[in-house]
Amino acid sequence: MNTNSALIVPSQPDAAPAPPANLAFQDTAKPLIDIPDAWLWVIWIASTLVVLTLIYFLWRYLRKKSELAKIAPIIPPHIRARRALEEALTLISEPKPFSIRVSDTLRIYLEERFSFHAPDRTTEEFLYELQSTKLLTAEQKQSLAEFLTHCDLIKFAKYEPMEVELRTLHTSAMRLVNETEPRLISTEIHSTVTETAPVVEPVVEQPPAASEKSEIVNPISKIDK
Repeated sequence: MNTNSALIVPSQPDAAPAPPANLAFQDTAKPLIDIPDAWLWVIWIASTLVVLTLIYFLWRYLRKKSELAKIAPIIPPHIRARRALEEALTLISEPKPFSIRVSDTLRIYLEERFSFHAPDRTTEEFLYELQSTKLLTAEQKQSLAEFLTHCDLIKFAKYEPMEVELRTLHTSAMRLVNETEPRLISTEIHSTVTETAPVVEPVVEQPPAASEKSEIVNPISKIDK
């Protein structure tokens, strides 16, 4: 028997593959996080910066405006009326624009000075209201009525006045402003100075009494003796 012959082992069949494991997903698993696009963040940041910049410049503008309003002095109505009447003289060669300017200036002044509703009323309505007021004298009311009536003739009746008449209107308006400007400040200053000023009584030297003269003269007379 030959023992050196190779042992032939029959091949084993391949093992059958294992069945796939059943993968079960749990219902309690967290959903996936949606990462936004990077450009979206850029747009949001840029928009926020633009809004903040606009708010900053708006704040600066309002602050500067309020500071200027505090610094700007308040011009009294009679001062503004005088300036407007002086500027109206540049229209002296044009009767209608000139009469409109001086009439409107005086109406606005009376409204600001006495709270009359002059600018938004006709001349007849304004003169009717003027009759019941005691803020103007009878002469001032008459002068104002003539002034407004003359201005209406120029504005609506196509009346062509001479330059002398226009200057008379200007003088009448300026005189009314000067007569009705506030006098309270000057009166208060005058009364304050009068009250606080010390009263200095004049010093009058009195002549020496007769007894004193005798006391001075008597010693001399004794020496002479």
